[in-house]
Amino acid sequence: MKVSLFVTCLIDLFYTNAGKATVELLERLGCEVDFPEAQTCCGQPAYNSGYVKEAKEAMKQMMRAFAHADYVVTPSGSCAAMLKEYPHIFRGDPEWEEEAKRLAAKTYELTQFLVDVLKVEDVGASLHGRATYHTSCHMTRLLGVKDAPLRLLEHVKGLELVPLPNAHQCCGFGGTFSVKMGPISEQMVDEKIEHIEEVEADYLIGADCGCLMNIGGRIERLGKPIRVMHIAEVLNARN
Repeated sequence: MKVSLFVTCLIDLFYTNAGKATVELLERLGCEVDFPEAQTCCGQPAYNSGYVKEAKEAMKQMMRAFAHADYVVTPSGSCAAMLKEYPHIFRGDPEWEEEAKRLAAKTYELTQFLVDVLKVEDVGASLHGRATYHTSCHMTRLLGVKDAPLRLLEHVKGLELVPLPNAHQCCGFGGTFSVKMGPISEQMVDEKIEHIEEVEADYLIGADCGCLMNIGGRIERLGKPIRVMHIAEVLNARN
């Protein structure tokens, strides 16, 4: 099975280990992975800030970059959800509407692809410790991926997975929200960390690097002994 990796801006710039783990995991499961170097930002930051015209240029480049792909897999629920929005954004565009539909139809978030397409739940991972999982807003509410990450984590050997209280609550990132509404965002992420401490987790696991950057940055600033990991790193672990 041929898979094209959409690596996302945050993984490319800040969380490269999550990108490497994604490739290694997919290859170990029998996929042939390629990385289209023409890919760019999905356009979400600009689009959500109201710069629709400018965002569309990035979106068109994404459609060109992945035109050859059989499957597009990304370790980000938020960015996958954005690609799924392309048909709505380009509705009525005689040149790009069909391209937008094709890209949306073949795009999957990593855990969604593993469970729904490859039909795999046990990837042979092992990680010892107590962990809780943060459900990101875009991945659950926009993309609709809720169970796949948990089904995969339940099969990680040595990992004690405990529910996160009020898991449905936003961590306070929300893209530009955390910049424009800093004090409110800080209160939200502090509440999230209180719940993580409440379950005495060694690891906080998530599937969106925006959330992990926000929560992890606050954890580091507060000096908390909690390790933050992308789910791709966990599923690729052999501890």
